[in-house]
Amino acid sequence: MPFLAGALVFAVPAQAQEPVATPTAQPAPAPKPGAPVETVTVTAVKQSNRIDRQVYDVKADPATSNDSVADTLNKVPSLAVDGDGAVTLRGKGNVQILVDGKPSAMMQGENRGAALSGLPAADLESVEVINNPGAQFGNEGGGGPIINLVMRRDRTPGGFASVNANLGTNGRYNTAVFGNYTTGRMSMQGSLSRRYDTRGTSGETVRERIDPVTGEAARSTQSSLGGNENDSTGFNGSISYNLGERDVVGMTASYNEFNRESASRDRYVGTGATGSVTNDYLRSNQGMGANKNVSLGGRLDHKGERPGELFKLDLRVSSSDSGNDTRYGTLYTVRPSGALDSMTRLGNGSDTRVADLTGDYERPLGTGLVKLGFKLARTSNSLDTRFFDIDSGTLAESVNRARTNRFELDDSTAAVYGSYQYRIDSQWSVLGGLRAEYNELDMHQVTTSIRASNSSTDLIPSAFVTYGLSDDTTLRLSYAHRIRRPNAGELNPFVIYRDELNISSGNPNLKPSGTDSLELGVETKLGKVQTTVRLYARRDADLISERRILQANDVLLTTRDNAGDSRSAGVEFTFGGRATEKLTLNASGNIGYSDQSVLGRELPGDDRRSAVSVTGRGRIGYQMDANNQFGMSLNATGKQLFGEGYRKPTRTADLNYRRKVTQALSFVLNVNDVFDSQKMETVTETDRLREQSIRRFGGRTVFAGLSYRFGSFSGAAARGPGGPGGPGRPGPGGGGSGPRPPSS
Repeated sequence: MPFLAGALVFAVPAQAQEPVATPTAQPAPAPKPGAPVETVTVTAVKQSNRIDRQVYDVKADPATSNDSVADTLNKVPSLAVDGDGAVTLRGKGNVQILVDGKPSAMMQGENRGAALSGLPAADLESVEVINNPGAQFGNEGGGGPIINLVMRRDRTPGGFASVNANLGTNGRYNTAVFGNYTTGRMSMQGSLSRRYDTRGTSGETVRERIDPVTGEAARSTQSSLGGNENDSTGFNGSISYNLGERDVVGMTASYNEFNRESASRDRYVGTGATGSVTNDYLRSNQGMGANKNVSLGGRLDHKGERPGELFKLDLRVSSSDSGNDTRYGTLYTVRPSGALDSMTRLGNGSDTRVADLTGDYERPLGTGLVKLGFKLARTSNSLDTRFFDIDSGTLAESVNRARTNRFELDDSTAAVYGSYQYRIDSQWSVLGGLRAEYNELDMHQVTTSIRASNSSTDLIPSAFVTYGLSDDTTLRLSYAHRIRRPNAGELNPFVIYRDELNISSGNPNLKPSGTDSLELGVETKLGKVQTTVRLYARRDADLISERRILQANDVLLTTRDNAGDSRSAGVEFTFGGRATEKLTLNASGNIGYSDQSVLGRELPGDDRRSAVSVTGRGRIGYQMDANNQFGMSLNATGKQLFGEGYRKPTRTADLNYRRKVTQALSFVLNVNDVFDSQKMETVTETDRLREQSIRRFGGRTVFAGLSYRFGSFSGAAARGPGGPGGPGRPGPGGGGSGPRPPSS
């Protein structure tokens, strides 16, 4: 049953077969015997719920013309992006984000938050959620579930373009242009975007330092008020050319720049166990930063002489250079012994380079499909911290060498994989895979001239089973083992001072964590409602978790540690359909149980913490007439555990309205966080520390804009009323979409 245009669409499988993509610009061939993967039609878009992933169509959402990628990810079932850019899936972190099936420097480490909030959702074709990644996926950049951002690709003959422009409250604005041109053997496409956003922030933290012997608590409070301005510009382009009947070559290039200015004032008040004030000071900061990302890629797709035989070679290189410079001023009202008013400057630099070469080969074998591949990858990171003391009289700066450091990390990976997908009969399909991965880490603490390295070789299995119970119902069972290796920031042992009471450092002794994940799902149609229900279980060993340690003089050190194990299980559901001719409902939810080891436990007591978390998302779409469309989205995220505490539930709501003015022009209105309810509330509970912290981000925003499409309208009907990428345009895996990007 087609969903209403404007809803975030979940592609639900209709049968247990999938066409195998062809590496030319010609229409996709008929499905080969023994290719047991699923194909469906949702909003007249050919989408594919492949045997190892779920696909979410995001093009038809009216808010896409205004949203960032982070906004769109927050609408995907069980997926959440917080105000700092941290990504969780089913309440768990360690989520790896790929772009067109490949790792990108801008989606790693501290770069990810700026990229997700700055990139326009209008550049997205779809979002793929891969809870149990198969053998073709590596473990670099995180070894947990994978979110694959599939960028827009259009091979419709002729030329086509779209322009989105939006103005928002408090001077916000964004604009994006997408265009493509296809003629003969060649296809070109690209996009330009610019986004300006302002956000106010505020927070309160109450911290209690507990004497483990007497149980007495000394209390401190922190209140903060600030704001930031974010300005981003980006370009994304690609070109492909059919050399002949068997070969296609292609190139991609992208550039993104994110600039940020921020200012805040924090007041700290500390008391002793008797309640008397021991320190009271005001700390102000003003900073600016920039992040520049470049990506280049080239590929060759070769169709062999045997039917269905394909070979793909893909090379991607990307870099991310970021720098932040912040000035701090501290002024005491109540001064503890030895404390002085001060002025300081902190400069942080981070450079990331990624080179990724993959080769993938597939061919039918009997009634099955065999896939083989290799991967060579290298990620280089450098972290620079420069700390300066400033003379309050002359404003002269001097380097504080005890707080200045450079750390370098090289992460090299070589891997091979093989998988076999076999169709047993008309109902049963299986896919088994094994990946062998060699990894080598080389660490260099440049300031102290200390070097260290380690290496490991791992075998990583995965298995998938699909059973077509009927034309409308499919059962799936999957298992995957994954490895998550610590990143550069988590390994760097150098202590970084945010201020005199809050410092952080990495842990070079961290061990990789391992994850085993099992999932059973049923996808069916109940009347007019497309329904998916999944039962899942997951276990993480040697979990890498944040740990906070109170040191002398109320200094809090934030570091990382291997926090034992974590277990989780639950049921996830999605459904959607047309309630009436004009009303469409879409809903998703997750009821999960999690249990994990507790960090910071020194005294006798329960060494585990558990929680039941309920997460829900819903969308109501109303098509008043052919030209007017309304939508409302409700999001609720449940309780999330971490090593020393938990994060409280959150709730938000968004509204949007779209009016088709002409066949080419539409007006769009978006209201985000309607009830001004977005906040992050965390609780820390250890034997020595109790803390409650609340942070708020910006609040309600309103955007109004126009979406205009022009060029060749020979395929306008296929694109649907939602503009380019609306209902009706072929998506990945559909006819005319060209080759799907390799995803080794």
